[in-house]
Amino acid sequence: MPKKGKIVLIPFPFTDLSASKVRPAVIVSSLAQGEDIIVAFISSVKSKIQKTDVVLNSYDKDFSKTGLKADSVIKTGKLATLDKKIILGEIGEISADTEKEINKKIKILFVL
Repeated sequence: MPKKGKIVLIPFPFTDLSASKVRPAVIVSSLAQGEDIIVAFISSVKSKIQKTDVVLNSYDKDFSKTGLKADSVIKTGKLATLDKKIILGEIGEISADTEKEINKKIKILFVL
């Protein structure tokens, strides 16, 4: 079972569901959702940073553990519930500090 905080490669759907593109995503759900997981999209595009985004800089001490190749942004505003069978592979994981930051941003997103 894939675990919360793992970074995986997954065919992430476009918001209009017209297609999907293989992208990195971080698992944000900690409880089993049947055969599903909840993931947040990761982008290497750092323009238009939203208040719900988490920036991952390549110079951060834990960046090498992510398996990402460049500075990236975790887009907590782009969540998807997907079947865990479509995971193409695991490339890394986020730090405990980044996980806490994601949790804060999700609370902002949903006004919790």
